[in-house]
Amino acid sequence: MKIYTLKAKQNLPISLDEAWNFLSDPKNLKTITPDYMGFQIISGADRKMYSGQIIQYIVTPIAGIKTKWVTEITHTQDKEYFVDEQRFGPYALWHHKHFIKEIPGGVEMEDIIDYKVPFGILGQLVHPFLVKPKLKEIFAYREQKLIELFGTFTKEHKNQIEFI
Repeated sequence: MKIYTLKAKQNLPISLDEAWNFLSDPKNLKTITPDYMGFQIISGADRKMYSGQIIQYIVTPIAGIKTKWVTEITHTQDKEYFVDEQRFGPYALWHHKHFIKEIPGGVEMEDIIDYKVPFGILGQLVHPFLVKPKLKEIFAYREQKLIELFGTFTKEHKNQIEFI
């Protein structure tokens, strides 16, 4: 039972309020998800994020196979962090922590995802060449999309995506 961790950090030249307003609106997830994933929100995105919120999506992660994904926003702290956990979907475990903090010249966003792939040893065998590269691709897309929306952070700091 291997649990994987993905960490991503990105700095953006925007205010804490602007970052929180964007990130705490579930509808914006579609904006920062690659089009090929066929991301559609079915329900639960009619309000700003709150603890206990259930959001249902349809995603097409691989081979045109549509998958229902249900997440719960389990924790929120205004302008600091929120946590979403998969209740139903493609992973055996998905626990995603989103942190934001003000830094000189903007904000630092940090994602920490602990996840487990399904199908036991078979899932672990395909993780290095299917799941891990797909997640890295999705987060690279997200990084670029956020730069398009909000600009490039000019202070010295390298954005990073790392698997542990």
